Amino acid sequence: MALVLGVDSSTQSCKVVVRDADSGELVRSGRASHPDGTEIDPERWWEALQQALEQAGGLDGVDALAVGGQQHGMVCLDSSGAVVRPALLWNDTRSAAAAADLVVELGAERWAELTGSVPVASITVTKLRWLAEHEPENAARTAAVCLPHDWLTWKLRGAPGLDALVTDRSDASGTGYYDARTGSYRTGLLQRALGRDVALPRVLGPSESVDGPDGVRVGPGAGDNAAAGLGVDAGDEVVVSLGTSGTVFARSEVQAKDPTGIVAGFADATGAFLPLVCTLNAARVLDAAARLLGCDLDELSRLALAASPGADGLTVVPYLEGERTPNLPDATGALHGMTLANTTRENLARAAVEGMLLGQRVGVEALAEQGVRVEAVRLVGGAARSRAVREIAPTVFGVPVTVPEPGEYVADGAARQAAWVLRRGDAPPSWKPAAPPARFEGVETDGLWERYREAADLHLTRKRD
Repeated sequence: MALVLGVDSSTQSCKVVVRDADSGELVRSGRASHPDGTEIDPERWWEALQQALEQAGGLDGVDALAVGGQQHGMVCLDSSGAVVRPALLWNDTRSAAAAADLVVELGAERWAELTGSVPVASITVTKLRWLAEHEPENAARTAAVCLPHDWLTWKLRGAPGLDALVTDRSDASGTGYYDARTGSYRTGLLQRALGRDVALPRVLGPSESVDGPDGVRVGPGAGDNAAAGLGVDAGDEVVVSLGTSGTVFARSEVQAKDPTGIVAGFADATGAFLPLVCTLNAARVLDAAARLLGCDLDELSRLALAASPGADGLTVVPYLEGERTPNLPDATGALHGMTLANTTRENLARAAVEGMLLGQRVGVEALAEQGVRVEAVRLVGGAARSRAVREIAPTVFGVPVTVPEPGEYVADGAARQAAWVLRRGDAPPSWKPAAPPARFEGVETDGLWERYREAADLHLTRKRD
């Protein structure tokens, strides 16, 4: 039996799965936590990976591996391969001003044309501008720049030199200086940000591999969303991921070029593209509603399903932590349409679930405007475990919704890529899931989407006034 290993090095933790390369059956697994914060010494990632690998039985019997990881983080290395400073993570916003400056200098439309995305504080190019402006000595020491999953892949291979750094299209497409359509770096954009040129990882093809430890083949890896796309095997379905924040993405043959910056024109892990929208408010909306109603999430679900679709006109605008889509970092949430008759616990619960899902529909609509066909939605993430979320989702999105069994989708996607590398086929192997995705259908609630947009517009107008 050939074994493959997949890694998910996320913001919070490192997960490892070992699977049968032919069937996809889980053989063993491991997990270790990462420190909190928006910057981290990459050695902490390495330590967590070693702990997770030990729990998962190490590389014993493993024939191929791949690493999925959080996107955008800036890892700077000096000429000897040493880390110059703690890595700035995607959620470090100190580069917001640098992002704004870069957009002004080149123009949003030009950025979208060159890279598929408009700079925001999360992506690597803005962090390099921040480094050049605020830590010029560290910028001068920097000989190479890579991403978290690139660095871990390099370490697993024994850190063989800066010229051995490798990455993949999906993660490279989130740097702000890579054009996934041409498969080449836009080094002029890198120089614009950092002030000079540095070494960058070689971009591997979707099933290309390099030598690893003890003869293990090492795949290109992927950014977390692209790896999750492989892990859930969504095909042409739009994926809505409901974690602390929300992401909406879909495989596409055409790169998105959205000068508004709402849709990021990323690449996927199969050689195609992955237009993606990120929202700040997802599962936490349900947590806040449960606190307000003095109940747990199971009771919140029961209350929501006891109410009528549309919550009798009650609407939650879910901008509890500001919002990224639309780009309103200082916005707050709101409850609209309250009357003596509709202000019940059931309607409040229903409005919270609908509001969270409607916030994601903004992303679905944005993808549709970029040419993505929205015929079904695949729902994943922690909040997808809620019965109310699963049953209400079709009435919000207006299309059938499928929900796979909970799993480590990013690590599973990395393992599936490793199996692809091992078998050298034209496409990733088809692994039959332990259970087929549950399917939920329903009729879109009349007027719900229109009422939500009106409430959001009204709320923001009042804040501006």
